[in-house]
Amino acid sequence: MSERRIYLDRGLGETRGVVTLNGRPERLLVRRNDDDPRLQFGTRLIARVASLEPALGTAFLDLGNGAQAIVAFKPDARPVRGQALEVEIRGEPRRGKLAVARAIGLGEGPPRIIVEAPDLANALETLVPGAKLVEGGTAREVADEAEAEALTAVHLLPGGGEIAIEPTRALTAIDVDLSDRKGADAKRVTRQANLAALGMAARLLRLKGLGGIVVIDLVGRGHDGNALMAAARAAFAPDNPGVAIGPVGRFGTMELSLPRRTQPLLERLCRLEGGISDRTLAQRLIRRLQAEGQAQPGARLSASCVPEVARAAAPLAELLALQIGARFVITPNPSFPRERLDVSAA
Repeated sequence: MSERRIYLDRGLGETRGVVTLNGRPERLLVRRNDDDPRLQFGTRLIARVASLEPALGTAFLDLGNGAQAIVAFKPDARPVRGQALEVEIRGEPRRGKLAVARAIGLGEGPPRIIVEAPDLANALETLVPGAKLVEGGTAREVADEAEAEALTAVHLLPGGGEIAIEPTRALTAIDVDLSDRKGADAKRVTRQANLAALGMAARLLRLKGLGGIVVIDLVGRGHDGNALMAAARAAFAPDNPGVAIGPVGRFGTMELSLPRRTQPLLERLCRLEGGISDRTLAQRLIRRLQAEGQAQPGARLSASCVPEVARAAAPLAELLALQIGARFVITPNPSFPRERLDVSAA
């Protein structure tokens, strides 16, 4: 029987919410203090129709303060340029893509928020009704573990084997590999690996915030299509509504279409050119300083990191000083490897 639990890590400048499934991270929701609330999943707004693309059945919306979104419309319900609409954000923006909104009805007045997105505590409780919300040190450990797994590309399957998850601009590719999985009956081994891979892929795609077209390259030949289809439907049921699953193809691949709701975590936590972003590293540095300050209340603290991370950490350091006092210093060190973060107490 599946067991889900929820955790909330309230950090400085960043709040992280985690859902675990049988002890493993299933979802990681990240909110930062400089996020635009207009673009968060679940926000309701009054928007203005800025322009139309009738051939695509799409309208571009002005949400105010430079924020934009798109909304689909049917030929018999085309909005008018300049018209006010009440909309709800159903898909957060991604790199190169605007947020996606759902039209609720006609609106009045200038672009503005009318109902803010649920905070992370409410969002977690909606995902797992009746679950006890865990906070504090345990939540921080779980969130750190979820973040590390979300940034990993290759994941070990229980019983042996592995899957690699690699998002591209067009789709997300998942490769199933037997690796060191052993067994006397090769057909049974491959079947078990594929079934395990479907369950793990579903959890990891939710954790990573990935949607759209997904292609799973199954291992082996002569697949039991009915068993795999049933397993996929069960594994991806929590992503409904909006899931479409195709049968196993002649080349041993299964294709799925999953709804896109939140910004992918790789975009949230990493730079466009790859590697963890300055802001994400700054959050890690501040968490380490905060933990050291709580462990040693009277100590002077020092931290070192590359200059870019030090700059990103500056506004967060102001928040930390209000909490533990101005008893720490962050020193830029251009000779450090980019992801090196040193924290010490004296």
